[in-house]
Amino acid sequence: MGNEPRITSLAMCVNPRSGFNSYWQMPFTKGCKITMENLAGKIATVYYQVNYSLEAVAEGTQCFHAQFRRVNPLPSKDVYTIVDGIKGAGQYVGTYLAHGANSPDWWGEGEAKFYIDGDTQFPTICGTGEEDYFCGSYGYNERKERGKDVYDNFTSPYSGFYHVPFKGEQRRFGEYRWHINDPVRFKSDLRLTIQSLGWQSEGRYLPLQDDLASVAYWYQSEPHNAFPPLPAKAKLVIQE
Repeated sequence: MGNEPRITSLAMCVNPRSGFNSYWQMPFTKGCKITMENLAGKIATVYYQVNYSLEAVAEGTQCFHAQFRRVNPLPSKDVYTIVDGIKGAGQYVGTYLAHGANSPDWWGEGEAKFYIDGDTQFPTICGTGEEDYFCGSYGYNERKERGKDVYDNFTSPYSGFYHVPFKGEQRRFGEYRWHINDPVRFKSDLRLTIQSLGWQSEGRYLPLQDDLASVAYWYQSEPHNAFPPLPAKAKLVIQE
């Protein structure tokens, strides 16, 4: 801990040192339970604070949901699924994506696609590139300085990007996009995917086999579909 990027957004903040803060509203009517699980082989010391108010919740208020997924490496030409199986009415409010690039050169050309209310082959919302979805542009100003890849990190109320310093060959990035003022609303179902694409010679697309992990955030009316099981501990390890 202690090497986290500085993130200053409306929904989440990462402050010095190891100050992880979440401001998503999580309404409940009957009760609330928060648990943490230590998967490491040693004791962990955790400090936390939870703020809440006991007041009437309007009938029909939607509940907060968040779902983690990871695939490493993504099979060749596969599409990474950020979330699927959402059934019911609600609104999608945010995406966090951790991207470990296993290939040189540009890695963020994949399109984010929202399949809403019965979409099949063609999504209602189709993006123009990974960095565009996360409100960046033109490869986050990717460039070489003294032989090393350099990017322009940024953090803003609704979106952000950062390059994780790492000694190994894999380049690692974090990206967030909060749909607070522009929620993606759905009436019956929702699925969100993103391609893993880069560039090769002559401007051709290059399917990538990268390390992708994400958290999807949304509100919906209950009941909700059961979540897929979390990856096993061995599948969560970040290789040095």
